[in-house]
Amino acid sequence: MSPRLNPSPETLFTRGWQDYALLDSGNGLKLERYGRFTVVRPEPQCFWSPRDPAAFERADATFAPQAQDEDDDGRWRFAGKPVETFPLAWRDVRFTGRFTPFRHLAFFPEQAANWEWLDARVRTLKRPKVLNLFGYTGVASLACSAAGAEVTHVDASKKSVAYARENAEQSGLADRPIRWIVEDCRKYVAREVRRGVKYDGIILDPPKYGRGPTGEVWRLFEDLPGLLKDCAALLSDDASFLLLNAYAARISGLSLAHMMAEATADRGGVIDWGELALAEHGNDGRAIGLSFFARWSKDGGNGQ
Repeated sequence: MSPRLNPSPETLFTRGWQDYALLDSGNGLKLERYGRFTVVRPEPQCFWSPRDPAAFERADATFAPQAQDEDDDGRWRFAGKPVETFPLAWRDVRFTGRFTPFRHLAFFPEQAANWEWLDARVRTLKRPKVLNLFGYTGVASLACSAAGAEVTHVDASKKSVAYARENAEQSGLADRPIRWIVEDCRKYVAREVRRGVKYDGIILDPPKYGRGPTGEVWRLFEDLPGLLKDCAALLSDDASFLLLNAYAARISGLSLAHMMAEATADRGGVIDWGELALAEHGNDGRAIGLSFFARWSKDGGNGQ
């Protein structure tokens, strides 16, 4: 039986928490709070005017890209003494924020909407096996682990997996059943399919472009359809979810939803789809759409 595709998109808003808030945005920039630091980063989608332009000038750190290309690297300019790392938390998960040379701070705050959904779903299950592909620094893995899952975390970057393990230590989750795998995600999934391994939930959050540990090249538009089908093959008979998230200007939630429907054509269930957005703290609904998602679930529960 084919899954039911919800006819309307959904926007999932991250409205901030104790250690993060989107304070203001405009003129191609966003002003955010990460722990005790205020940070300015480029955001080309912010065509509007900021509410408090002077606040951007008072920020603790500002990212200056080398070029106008939003994917280009650059450097941070600090108002005071330069900072490399600082502690952050989301619910039971403790992790390290990092001023990286690629404008982000070693996690993506808009993903908190997905973390909430994953946390709620995992807590309804009895020690599910969850696979997190392109797991990066591990906040989603640790959110699932804290909720009671056995987690397999896979990323091609040895450094990212090392950071994820450090975050597990900080969270008091190092003794939980988490497997840390440094490998090309396509190779890992293909091997699991051959072995007949099954998972109760899968998280798939690929980049637009990337390289594996031995030079493998990942291109989202060429490689995602095949990987998503292999992920669907790894779902157990009573699996709970398959969550797909993507950042790319040429993609949409609807295109991800149709790809998901094809991959899960014989599983029934429901596919929700839409956009992840950061909402400005304390303001009247202004928000920035930052990524798209499609998620298959067994029962269609939104978990929120």
